Amino acid sequence: MGEFAESGIEQVALEHFEDLGWEVLDGSEIAPGGRGSERSDNREVLLKGRLSLALARLNPSLPETAIDQAIATLLRAESADLMAENLRIHKLITMGIPVEFFDTESGRTKGIHARVIDFDDPLANDFAVVSQFTVAEDLNTRRTRRPDLVAFVNGLPLGLIELKRPNLAGGILKAWQQIATYAERIPTLLAFTAVCAISDGMEARMGAQLGPYRHWSPWKTVDGSELAPNSMPGMEVLIRGVFHPDRFCALIRDFIVFSSEKDGTVKRVAKYHQFHAVRKAVDRVRQAIKGNGQAGIVWHTQGSGKSLEMLFCTARLMRDPELANPTIVVLTDRNDLDDQLYGEVFAPARIQLLQEDPVQAKGREHLRELLNGRASGGIIFTTMQKFGLSGAERDAGRKHPMMTSRRNVVVIADEAHRTQYELKDGLAARLRDALPHASFLAFTGTPVAETDRDTRAVFGEYIDVYDLTQAVADEATVPIHYEARLAKIDLPESERNEVDRLFNIVTEGAEDEQRDRLKVRFSRIEELIGNSKRLAEVARDIVEHWEARSQQLIGKGLIVCFSRRICVDLYDQIGRIRPGWCSDDESRGIAKVVITGDASDGPRIAAHVRTRQQMRDLKNRMKDPDDPLELVIVRDMWLTGFDAPPLHTMYIDKPMRGAGLMQAIARVNRTFSGKPSGLVVDYIGLAENLRSALADYTARDRDKAGVPVEEQRDRLTEKHEILSGMLHGSPWRDMLASDNPRARLEALADAVDFVLGGGQYGEGDLAERFRSEAREADRAFSIIPQDPVARQLRDDFAFFDAVADQLRKVRTIDSEDDGAGMELALRQIVSDAITPDGVIDIYAQAGLERPDISLIDDTLASRFRTSPRPNLQLELVKRTIGEEIRRVGQKSVLAERMFSEKLADALLRYTNRSITTAEVMAELVELAKLLTAERSRGTTLGLTDSELAFYDAVASNQSAALALEDETLREIARQLVKTVNQSRKLDWTKRESVRAALRRNVRRLLARYRYPPDRAEEAIRLVVEQAERFASTENGGDGQSLAN
Repeated sequence: MGEFAESGIEQVALEHFEDLGWEVLDGSEIAPGGRGSERSDNREVLLKGRLSLALARLNPSLPETAIDQAIATLLRAESADLMAENLRIHKLITMGIPVEFFDTESGRTKGIHARVIDFDDPLANDFAVVSQFTVAEDLNTRRTRRPDLVAFVNGLPLGLIELKRPNLAGGILKAWQQIATYAERIPTLLAFTAVCAISDGMEARMGAQLGPYRHWSPWKTVDGSELAPNSMPGMEVLIRGVFHPDRFCALIRDFIVFSSEKDGTVKRVAKYHQFHAVRKAVDRVRQAIKGNGQAGIVWHTQGSGKSLEMLFCTARLMRDPELANPTIVVLTDRNDLDDQLYGEVFAPARIQLLQEDPVQAKGREHLRELLNGRASGGIIFTTMQKFGLSGAERDAGRKHPMMTSRRNVVVIADEAHRTQYELKDGLAARLRDALPHASFLAFTGTPVAETDRDTRAVFGEYIDVYDLTQAVADEATVPIHYEARLAKIDLPESERNEVDRLFNIVTEGAEDEQRDRLKVRFSRIEELIGNSKRLAEVARDIVEHWEARSQQLIGKGLIVCFSRRICVDLYDQIGRIRPGWCSDDESRGIAKVVITGDASDGPRIAAHVRTRQQMRDLKNRMKDPDDPLELVIVRDMWLTGFDAPPLHTMYIDKPMRGAGLMQAIARVNRTFSGKPSGLVVDYIGLAENLRSALADYTARDRDKAGVPVEEQRDRLTEKHEILSGMLHGSPWRDMLASDNPRARLEALADAVDFVLGGGQYGEGDLAERFRSEAREADRAFSIIPQDPVARQLRDDFAFFDAVADQLRKVRTIDSEDDGAGMELALRQIVSDAITPDGVIDIYAQAGLERPDISLIDDTLASRFRTSPRPNLQLELVKRTIGEEIRRVGQKSVLAERMFSEKLADALLRYTNRSITTAEVMAELVELAKLLTAERSRGTTLGLTDSELAFYDAVASNQSAALALEDETLREIARQLVKTVNQSRKLDWTKRESVRAALRRNVRRLLARYRYPPDRAEEAIRLVVEQAERFASTENGGDGQSLAN
């Protein structure tokens, strides 16, 4: 059966590029000394000839000296930090390279920014994709790296694609790891790279060169009009969707953002839904300015990057020539959201994406100063309330004064469904009075209700929708599960309607002033919810729940309370249960209260009020998974806009409804390593409100958002029955119940052996099915570890995970590991239910000292006959032999082929029950002996490993071996190594002319030693195949000669 070859995947990718109009180049052809050389040595990562031509074409007034100056500026590194250097180069590419030259006409020195890429007319640029692009960071070392595909625009390497074959263990994760290696070994190339992609043909992802793997995302559409069909391979969708000249140029200029953050310069690349939604939004703004001002609403679910979309949209609008340097007003309805969007998203982007610094209005008068009489430009942040009237204006019955009558003013609103958008007498009316000809665009994380006519009257209809279901499918977010743990609140029937009415006010984001006016009514509800006995029960349950959940998941939790007083009371109750969790010292304790302050606050509440800097520090601590801070108690803060990927659990003891509820629970839907889902724990009775809030979501979202954890309990029970059934017939449970650690280890080894043997009924695929079911069970268990059913079955599931992990170890020949199995082992296998030491040597349990081919001998075969675990022992012997064959194959094609065929033949006869377990073990022992002897065969013949491989190639033919002396064959092998080494310097694997010359030289060499002519062609084919094997091995970067 034919294998998937990486070269075949590469060829398909090149065909996609060619279809898009890219010139396809062979890396060896343009290499130093190549037939069409475009590089003087392998350190050069630019195609300077193409770059010079582009600079001259795009800047016709530049003399040659200025062009040389521009190229020198690009190449002159200013930092050893890769991201800092990538930012520097990106700014030069997108904003132009500053150059000075003497203008002969004026007789003066002129300075301009030389254009490097024509972003307005993408097809005016030079697009070339190079395969197998060899790069050396330093010519003093022979170590090189060879990325699979590099995409050049005007000679600049702006795209890098790393490919792996689809049947490779680890898949595209290994491609991502390869790019991480490039960042270390060839940083000069990566400093120019704008976007990176990885693919195995079927699956493909794109991201920034130093971005975590979880931030690399699929590209799901070609042109943005619809999602690509599932039948279209992911690599094709990504190449056609991203590398179309128009879209690629737009992505480089408008959809990459660098920001200066605590840990240094961070780079983010837009995902497909962000890219296309922003392009659509900009088109709608152009139409709105000429029409009624309704640009529309972008509904992209919480956690999918809405804030970045607002940033990308602002940047694109600011440089749109049709808008003639517009004024952008970024609008929120709360000060903390205004601070967050300005301080955490827009302000850090000033270093690159935005053409001017954003400004935050400090108050109503400052906002009017910023807008009154402004002729053009400006990015102004404000809250809705700053468009309010002064006391004098209200008393006089005036309308809000007009600030500007210009049409190129765009209001971008964050969340478009608050009560303020009432056109009759709400703040929206004053906004219209202030900016009568502005266009209005909204970005929202929750849908606008069908009944909300005012909001639609201001903004218009949806531009683009990216719902919860699609975000989870794209791994942009994780699903959210719901668990009800109600602490009953007794309310008289007569008060319930009033309570509901007051709760509505709370959940619709009423201002603190309104709450103060309702203080008397609220105090009764606060008294009921904050009853000390009830609160003690809630605190105890949170402590128990968190302790169980944090054993399973690393991360953070948020507790939401009804009032600031209850926040403090709950904190104190938790401190009584777990004193070490709470501390007056800001740097100590795992729990904190985050609330706003008031002048009338007593000392208990005031003790938890912080400065802005302290609040920022706490936010950063909650985002840091390694920081000891785990739980934060809030009333309103951090429930919108707060983005902390490690946050996986939210405890809610506060009535919430509608958009506010959906925005709050979305805090736990961010992706994070090892986080299968977010969890909302309900102490107040939100189930009906959750269903109501979902009414305006898509039908598929209503089925999947807030899934009750009871479903996971049923799933967990089902998986337990399945896994227990697979082990039926093995005495694992009796041995597991023992207090003897040795007995527990033996139970594990026996269960692994039992599964490898096909279980009670000899099922051939039982091991793979067991591992698959164990993975599913682990996901379910991680969602509800504190559930009584989960606790009851915890030891069983720890055992199942241990069995699955050992099955993975004995079945995986590839020595590289993506770390997922190790993470699982560390998290769950170290369980008192298995072994107090947590150290499991599966080889020792199988009767093997270590996985060493030399230890597989007759003595082992003899012990095998009486082994208590023959299946496990056989599996490990198979694995050890497979690893040795792979090692041999790195040096000799023929030896690998011979040993692989022997192994496959023995295993096939065993699978077909033609031979017994004892007989197959005897054959494997004989095969192991041959492999052990293979290690010293070259030494016996007086040949190096390379010479031995070519010796096999020419001696494999029986008639040749009879016709020629053995010493002659050895000499031919030595000469072949020299011949191949000479061709290797010319990169023969990628240049057909050199390959042909190699075949001619081999043919002459064989003829000189009178090799049988009728067998020569087969020998030549084997020699070339062997040489290719050496070349592919060397591409790993060892750079060694075949003579070694």
